[in-house]
This record gives sequence, structure tokens and C-alpha cells, in this order.
Amino acid sequence: MSVSVTPLELEMFYSLPAHTRRCVFWEMVQGDGETLDPSASVSRETLESEFDKEAWISGLLLEWGTCGQVAVESTTGNVVGTALYAPPNRVPRARRFPTGPVGSDAVLLTTVRVEPGFDDALHTLVDAVVSDVVRRGVRAIEAFGFSGDREPLEQDLVGLMLGSGMASDTCQLCLMPTSFLLDAGFEVVAPDLYLPRLRLELDEGLGWKSAVERALEKLVLEADISVSAPSPLPSPVC
Repeated sequence: MSVSVTPLELEMFYSLPAHTRRCVFWEMVQGDGETLDPSASVSRETLESEFDKEAWISGLLLEWGTCGQVAVESTTGNVVGTALYAPPNRVPRARRFPTGPVGSDAVLLTTVRVEPGFDDALHTLVDAVVSDVVRRGVRAIEAFGFSGDREPLEQDLVGLMLGSGMASDTCQLCLMPTSFLLDAGFEVVAPDLYLPRLRLELDEGLGWKSAVERALEKLVLEADISVSAPSPLPSPVC
């Protein structure tokens, strides 16, 4: 399955996967009065508000620029993955993490998600985020990882830390595994048993490391395939 990655535009919003389109875990916080719209109706149980998610994306696109990368399956045109990122001050949930605050020189990567069967697109999405923010002069990307095993007790503890005292005010699906971020080249800068903060330095080209390594691996693989392929038989001479 061939997948291409393109910057998120507002007209793509309704083609995003349902969870990405509706979940406002990162974008809204219950209980501190700092929602996008004081009159918005957001379920504490599900944290779903398609209206506010669209408003958040729309506002960022207008005021800051690209805030997402979208993976599209080439044969069907379906969106199969997304990566969202923003300045830390536009992500209210970041203030709940015990390992905050995010560095003032960094962009916060909030979510990288793909549909089942498209795991190979995860790192491609991260590479697209790196490419975009490097072009815009950003010095680093930071992200919060989740280091637990998603056992019920760990989920309750994390939920109480991040969810205004309510475990139900936390979306476990929106937390990226720490192991994934480490594999993508991030390094832990604020350790925590469950919720470390990680950073990917982009100055001096360091942010390109993972992308370059994967490109070299692809070239080596293609070269091996070429060498192992049988040579065509010579044409008979009449």
C-alpha cells in the first residue's frame, strides 16, 4: 500500500479519521475555564467536540500556519494517518503534564496516529513534521511520552494527573508511547515514570537524522534487491 504525506489544510478536515476529527483532549481542558468557547458543549466522558477541533485547526492555520501532516493512501485517497503540532501556548493540556513546561524554543508534537495496517506511515509523518518546522526556523520539537503498560491502575493514575482530577477526562489514545518517540530520534529531557518529556533538536541539521537513516536503509535495500535479481538472458543471435 502506497502512502503519501501532505500538509493539513482546512478543507481536509471532514476527511480525517473520526477520532482525530472529534477528540479535543489536547485542545481543551475541563475545569480551568480555558476552553476555546465558554459555551461549548464538551462531554467530560468522551472529550469529543468536532466543532471545537475544527476551530482549533482553523485558528492555527490562519495565525501560525501548517499545524498538521496527513497520510493519504494513494489508491483510495483515504486519510490513514495524521500528525498534529502547535506552539505550546496553543495546547492547554500541556500545562497538566508533570514534566512541563515545554521549551520556549520548541514546537509541541501532540499526536501521531495511523489507522490499523499503516504503521509504516508513523515515521513518515514525523519526518514530514520535521521538514516543515525546520523550513520555518524552529529549533526543536518536544513531545510528551507515555511509558506505562496501559494497565488499569496506570491509566487511572495518569488520568488523575492529566484530567483535572477525573480519569475519564483523559484520552489514552492521544498519548504517544515513549518508545516510539525514542525510535524517532527524540531524547528524554524531563524524566518521569509514566509521562516523560522528550526533545528532538533541529539545529545543525540534527533533526534530519532519522529521515536520512531511513532513506539510506531504503537505498541499501533497493541495491540488494537489484543485485540479487537474475540477469536477463541474452537475445538469441540469428
